[in-house]
Amino acid sequence: MRRPSRTSRPDDDPPNPQETHVRTGVTVWLTGLPSAGKTTIAYELADRLRAEGHRVEVLDGDEIREALSAGLGFSRADRDTNVQRIGFVAELLARNGMLALVPVIAPYTDSREAVRKRHDSNHTPYVEVHVATPVEVCSARDVKGLYAKQAAGQLTGLTGVDDPYQAPAAPDLRIESQHQTVQESAAAVYAVLAERGLL
Repeated sequence: MRRPSRTSRPDDDPPNPQETHVRTGVTVWLTGLPSAGKTTIAYELADRLRAEGHRVEVLDGDEIREALSAGLGFSRADRDTNVQRIGFVAELLARNGMLALVPVIAPYTDSREAVRKRHDSNHTPYVEVHVATPVEVCSARDVKGLYAKQAAGQLTGLTGVDDPYQAPAAPDLRIESQHQTVQESAAAVYAVLAERGLL
């Protein structure tokens, strides 16, 4: 005997992949001097977010230089091009639901503002974090040996020493990493994301 057909309800129908809503992610740009702690904080935060099930990518400045901007130098124009390329990738990831953590110096205000405007034009959340570690502390840390090379005359154009760094006037968060642990710094960024409903 043929069973009577059942009236379908909206929640009975399988979801249409093309209609599935993708939650917008966010770009978190950590700017600051070399050895300020940007990358360390980013990876600490990434570990916490991934443990909670979030989709996270860290766009490490050194890796981007090798993979996406290998032909660029360190002139102001080349630095700006590098920042805009990273900003494009970050916004694309964030627009498609990723949490993009970007520990990149981005020394010039106008370059950072252009990245923010790209996000604003696409209604993609953007959080600027200034890791405001003083140059004296960064020089003492000297994670990559850059300050020592500059002092020895083996390197020129070091941001914050013999090349300018324009600190953000009004970042979404300012971190003084020399006064707190990496975990505390990452927690401060996490708190901003949570307060803004971005997690």
